[in-house]
Amino acid sequence: MLPYHTVGEAASALGRNLTFAETQWFNYSAQKSDYFLYCHNIMFLLLVLSAVPLPLVFVEVLRSSGFQKYKIQPKAKVSLSEMFRCYKDVMTVFLLVVGPLQLVSFPSIKMIGIRTSLPLPSGWEIFLQLLVYFLVEDYMNYWIHRFLHTTWGYEKIHWVHHEYSAPNGFAAPYAHWAEVLILGIPSFAGPAMAPGHMITFWLWIVFRQIEAIETHSGYDFPWTPTKYIPFYGGADYHDYHHYVGRQSRSNFASVFTYCDYLYGTDKGYLYQKKVLEKLKQGSKSGGGQNVGFYYTKEALKSD
Repeated sequence: MLPYHTVGEAASALGRNLTFAETQWFNYSAQKSDYFLYCHNIMFLLLVLSAVPLPLVFVEVLRSSGFQKYKIQPKAKVSLSEMFRCYKDVMTVFLLVVGPLQLVSFPSIKMIGIRTSLPLPSGWEIFLQLLVYFLVEDYMNYWIHRFLHTTWGYEKIHWVHHEYSAPNGFAAPYAHWAEVLILGIPSFAGPAMAPGHMITFWLWIVFRQIEAIETHSGYDFPWTPTKYIPFYGGADYHDYHHYVGRQSRSNFASVFTYCDYLYGTDKGYLYQKKVLEKLKQGSKSGGGQNVGFYYTKEALKSD
């Protein structure tokens, strides 16, 4: 809760007039506790997990030829009932694990220094902190993901997430409850290393979930803005990991590709891309149908 009763008091404390954004933040948060503001994450997560995948659901159900050409695994079909079951299971874990964890984790947020006070962070400050959060989470997630592909990790925990060899938007957070808890550690590590404003923390939670949904969409749309982000993996990159499944030794990174490159765990995927490109060229020169994004058995042998 802000220690000011009026905008004038806040401006006097800062030694300047409040910006428009700061005024809106004051009007909204001045009489609300920090705990209440932190719990907004539950609402944001619920909205993102429920609403963001819906356009992908319509695309998958309608199977329009205009979108179908961007389907990474064209032969894979996910029915509406299957997607609803996936969503129901995600919401079950959300209500029993994620939501309660959010409710009791506020002391840790206060301990690391996430603030709700004025002044608000600048755009550059928010951008740089979010970049740190993504990089830290991506690096830690890479090693946790590799552990989850050990025999014990996969058989006990990670097999749930790999039930979908052709993922869909709702499958992004679909996982064993233990995996949800484990992956909460790298998500929290970045804000702990570079604590910022509560607004930055909200944005981090929202953007990370949107990224995960896009990565699990099952479609490689050419207009996706993330294609302009250096070293970004994307849907095609992560879809290969799901297709290979338990035997996968490629593409463990959650967001970027640099860890897989540095530690040599992208060889199967790169070989697959080379084979696929040759098939496309052969199909075009032979006048046959474009092979699209089909995976090949020959490429999978190198994983």
